[in-house]
This record gives sequence, C-alpha cells and structure tokens, in this order.
Amino acid sequence: MNDDLHSVLTYCKDNKRVCPMPQSWVKLYELLPNRRRSGVGWEPPLPLILAAWDDTPASLKMLRLVEHVEWAAQYGAMSQVASFVTGLPEDSWLHLGES
Repeated sequence: MNDDLHSVLTYCKDNKRVCPMPQSWVKLYELLPNRRRSGVGWEPPLPLILAAWDDTPASLKMLRLVEHVEWAAQYGAMSQVASFVTGLPEDSWLHLGES
C-alpha cells in the first residue's frame, strides 16, 4: 500500500500539478470513505474550493490533496482514488503558475 500511496502522490506532483480543479476535486472527495462532521468542520477537511479557491496558495492546496490521498490509503480507497486521479485529463488539474 505504501508503494501505491507514494506513486499516487508522485503522480499528483508531476507536471507541476497542484490539485484537481474544483469540480473534479469534489468528485475525488466523494470517493473518500468515512467522511464525517468534526465540530464545525469535516474529517478529512473539505477541498479548498469555492471562496477558498482564490484565497489559498498552491502549497496549501497541495497539502490538502495529500491529506485526501493519505485518507484514501488509510481507509482502503487507494485503488479508486488512484484510478480517479490518474484518469483525470490534464486540463482538469490546476498547475503551478496558473491562477
């Protein structure tokens, strides 16, 4: 599983990828099992979309995506998440240097 986790995280950083674009990131988030309310937030934390999209630096978006992929690995959804992210067309990703 660690190999799968490492390879997916590497893929997510290749080609200056930051995170999926908002609509795709929501679909990825919906693949994560055991999502739950935690106080006023969610576990794992929600994708950084909507109002957070413009105000969040790329580095924090990348970290949030890592959290989501690690969550998938922890809760047995790595194969679904791996298939999803590797199947996204390149224009469904935000890249470094793009707004």
